[in-house]
Amino acid sequence: MESGGEASWLNLLRSFRLVAYYPPSLGILRGVTQIERIESEEAMKALGARLAAGFGRGAVVLLDGPLGAGKTTLVRGILEALGHREPVRSPTFNLIQVFETQPPVMHADLYRVASADGLGLEEYLETHLCLIEWPDRATGLIAEGEAWRIRIEFSGEGREIRIQPPLAR
Repeated sequence: MESGGEASWLNLLRSFRLVAYYPPSLGILRGVTQIERIESEEAMKALGARLAAGFGRGAVVLLDGPLGAGKTTLVRGILEALGHREPVRSPTFNLIQVFETQPPVMHADLYRVASADGLGLEEYLETHLCLIEWPDRATGLIAEGEAWRIRIEFSGEGREIRIQPPLAR
């Protein structure tokens, strides 16, 4: 619960449309980067499940980080929260996987391509939650500030995750 002073300050910012909340369960302000520290695979999947509450049809999530950082594990958590019960593997070789969840999900792993041009990712942008690993290969697919950006980095034995929500929605 917000304190009296904090509540009035946030209400004033909201009235000027400078600040907007995503679902309260996320605790994320639009345009404000949040940093999470994750110590296990289960904690990464739990973060994915929590984030899934804020994603809907037409949302694009750009997942960045080195090999083995946990991008696909985060995707597993999102998909499990949306009701998918089958194993989830990175689509490294087939590039794109589609899941019939609510909302439907398109998961792309662009590690093996130089560019996403010609893959047809744009066909999913309005109808699916789009989870895109290695987004540097998809430049120009979506305007700056319209996608969620999640950067996963190794940090000691765990991971540091930077979550930046879109500026526009």
